[in-house]
Amino acid sequence: MRTSARRARREAALQARRDSDMLETRADHSGTQARGRKAAQDAASAEGSGGRPDHPQTRIQTMRDYLKFYIDGRWVEPITPSTLEVINPATEAVAGHISMGSAADVDAAVQAARRAFESYSQSSVDERAALLERIIAEYRIRHDDIAAAITEEMGAPTALARKAQAAMGIGHLQTALTVLKDYAFSELRGTTLIRKEPIGVCGLITPWNWPVNQIACKVAPALATGCTMVLKPSEIAPFSAQIWTEILDAAGVPAGVFNLVNGDGPTVGAAIASHPQVDLVSFTGSTRAGIEVARNAAPTVKRVHQELGGKSPNIILPDADLPKAVTAGVRSVMNNSGQSCNAPTRMLVPRERMQEALAIAREVAESITVGDPTSGAGMGPVVSAAQWKKIEALIEKGIEEGATLVAGGPGKPEGLDTGYYVKPTVLGDVNNAMTVAREEIFGPVLCILGYDTVEEAIAIANDTPYGLAAYVSGGEPEATRRVASRLRAGQVNINRAAPDLMAPFGGFKQSGNGREWGEQAFGEFLEVKAMLGYGATAD
Repeated sequence: MRTSARRARREAALQARRDSDMLETRADHSGTQARGRKAAQDAASAEGSGGRPDHPQTRIQTMRDYLKFYIDGRWVEPITPSTLEVINPATEAVAGHISMGSAADVDAAVQAARRAFESYSQSSVDERAALLERIIAEYRIRHDDIAAAITEEMGAPTALARKAQAAMGIGHLQTALTVLKDYAFSELRGTTLIRKEPIGVCGLITPWNWPVNQIACKVAPALATGCTMVLKPSEIAPFSAQIWTEILDAAGVPAGVFNLVNGDGPTVGAAIASHPQVDLVSFTGSTRAGIEVARNAAPTVKRVHQELGGKSPNIILPDADLPKAVTAGVRSVMNNSGQSCNAPTRMLVPRERMQEALAIAREVAESITVGDPTSGAGMGPVVSAAQWKKIEALIEKGIEEGATLVAGGPGKPEGLDTGYYVKPTVLGDVNNAMTVAREEIFGPVLCILGYDTVEEAIAIANDTPYGLAAYVSGGEPEATRRVASRLRAGQVNINRAAPDLMAPFGGFKQSGNGREWGEQAFGEFLEVKAMLGYGATAD
């Protein structure tokens, strides 16, 4: 009944959108679904016009105002009103507003999740599979809305937002559904039953760089395993999380199972991590912030799962196809404006072929178009003024420390004075002691290092506090696999392999702990219970 009513409301909102010619500039949250869809429609029209600012369809922009939280199956006002402007990084203009939550809002959401856990934790696999199927169906309807929101909130080019950013959301949902249908939640070993049960209430704290990907890879397995949850998405890129929540609401997620509270890390994030009735906190973000999450969680001895920073090596072996490997490496770093924790930002090439590698890298970097993410550019802006300043400072630091500027460099690209745009930058002749080789830049900056022997390349690759990802390209398969096996990273990519959503994703060392994606992700949300004598016959 609840699902049917929501579906009817959704259809009514869609019809209203079709019938309306009026652009809404401000409203309260009661019109969120119609507003979100109208904004997506306007964005699509702008894309059709090539994103020209003088086109009549692009002169007026909607304002996304999301001022309520989703708690216990309802949209509710924050306990203490406080708003934050959300900035479009391509225009530096205000794109909308969100409410900023407090510890009291978090407590209300956690209490709702705790109440819901009593029943949802006892739901059957078939019931949870049916729920995931409904969410997938709703997600398909809102896919383009999600993509448009991601472009607006964090600057991903339209094609990337549609084909990768938004697509990853449905990919993780489908993966969780596939795993759920065959997952062994219990196993009899002799007379002892080993049973895996949902851990409880989960606090999920997600970043802005792949906003829906990170939400989906946490929420999907949490739902599949019978957990309830409170989500705090990034306050920098909150629009896609709003639409995600509308999708779950329309799909009929039981009240209290999923809750959304917007806010910043020091307030809402800390309240989630420290809350005594949160059983697990799953965090994705910087290593610095992850340390604070762990500190806040420690007094309540809750499980902490973290996916943190990276400074991933990319070893190009002497027998690799150098032009192909260097080209792929450069493009991988520049993808998403370099804002991926697993980007292969340290390229290791044979020293004797350094000049050849630099020439290829320069040509590739200079071929990447930078500009308005709705206009077909290959690379959009970085997410914020703060990130832009950090990236620019590190580029300058690299040059000061002796790196060769091969492409790009400090300052905005020519003709892009507005927007947080960074030139696709390549630094050559880098050594592993330089700041740019040690710190995560999180921007479109590639460092190229030389090596004399494969043993030296492996040593350089592993000489980092991080261990999220690593890459190897080589001609002879067995030798390439041997190098891959010696790299201290949670995921190693051999010869530009395609992504695998069933493969566990997570890091060694200061890149975090635990794993996301696929079957491995389920274990993060489960407790293990041993029931001795379960299979014994009565005396």
